[in-house]
Amino acid sequence: MTGSSIDFSACEPVNGLWPSLVERLGLERAQRAARQALDLQQMSGHGGTLPVLFCETCGLALASTDLLREQTGLNAHGERMVLLYSSRSQEVQLLQHA
Repeated sequence: MTGSSIDFSACEPVNGLWPSLVERLGLERAQRAARQALDLQQMSGHGGTLPVLFCETCGLALASTDLLREQTGLNAHGERMVLLYSSRSQEVQLLQHA
């Protein structure tokens, strides 16, 4: 993993990234991607991070919950939270995975 940082300040919080991901990948594959993001959080994260799922590539990263709150106003503290991120459309969506 690298220490690169994503600038979320230009991103707009939306509610349509998950439905778009499900439409593109199918429900089973989209859920698997979200579970893998949660696995990354469990293996390498801590209370101050949350997993990021890149919508275009299904790549994964960890982001600081404080940075996300500062840049977007989104409060990502909670169990099983995943941030969906679209670099193409500069949109983010918080998802609480069941």
